[in-house]
Amino acid sequence: MNDTTDFIASARRTITLEADAVSALNQHLDADFVRACELMLNCKGRIIVTGMGKSGHIGRKIAATLASTGTPAFFVHPGEASHGDLGMFTHNDVVLALSNSGETGEIVTILPLIKRMNAPLISITANASSTLSRAADADLHIGVDKEACPLNLAPTSSTTTQLVLGDALAIALLEARGFGAEDFAFSHPGGSLGRRLLLKVENVMHTGQDVPVVGEATLLQDALMEVTRKRLGMTAIVNAEGKLCGIFTDGDLRRAIDQETDLKSTLIRDAMTANCTTIHADALAAEAVQIMQERKISALVVVDEHQLPVGALNMHDMLKAGVI
Repeated sequence: MNDTTDFIASARRTITLEADAVSALNQHLDADFVRACELMLNCKGRIIVTGMGKSGHIGRKIAATLASTGTPAFFVHPGEASHGDLGMFTHNDVVLALSNSGETGEIVTILPLIKRMNAPLISITANASSTLSRAADADLHIGVDKEACPLNLAPTSSTTTQLVLGDALAIALLEARGFGAEDFAFSHPGGSLGRRLLLKVENVMHTGQDVPVVGEATLLQDALMEVTRKRLGMTAIVNAEGKLCGIFTDGDLRRAIDQETDLKSTLIRDAMTANCTTIHADALAAEAVQIMQERKISALVVVDEHQLPVGALNMHDMLKAGVI
């Protein structure tokens, strides 16, 4: 039984070998990578990813990454393809086949049928002279001569480079499509990620009678009653035209008390924070969180294009909505 020092040394050797293999990918990016991106970008159907064994596992991840970043894709097992699943392939699709050797029997078997239906073929292999590479319209070479496995048998460096190359394709296509955060959110509606990217301020804010608002001539003690009633730790202050002219928060109250301000005779306009930070209803809720964190504030007034208050929210609302 080796001691833990040997475990660490082994891990470092593996990481170094795989990092070197990934770094070497830069040397293999050529016109075929551009061709592969063009084929996938212009695809009228779906990207069908296929691969056997460990390459198949990587292929599933690549298909999932493509699908979630704006390039419709799915995985088909090459063994099942020759037993009926080839019916999933159409001439409008683009096939992305992964095989380290480029000679995987299950993939080689279906190559004539892929060619017969005239579906473009992209390969990811470590053997540029292989059957799969020669059949491909674009061959992406991973150039791995040595696996991280000391026996040079278990797919390690080769599968890592396949995965990185798949990510490179997905991100290149994402950028070419102008795929943005909101597009990404529609593919990820569940969980905190979807909430952060899809929820807007209008979905979270308090509206109508729930918005704390007082006029600028209101006495400070009366404004405090509004803060207490609406339970947001703040109130908006508006002028005679109803436009926002300031905000009064728990922090302002603490400062007023520290300065021994007379709560019964002082007008709210003399104690409020003028030129306060605001946000619009169509902004992302995540943006509201970012503003509050950067400004070190806990509440925001939501205004329309005329600076009329239409809503209010605080950090507790963000927590309750799952945005943070």
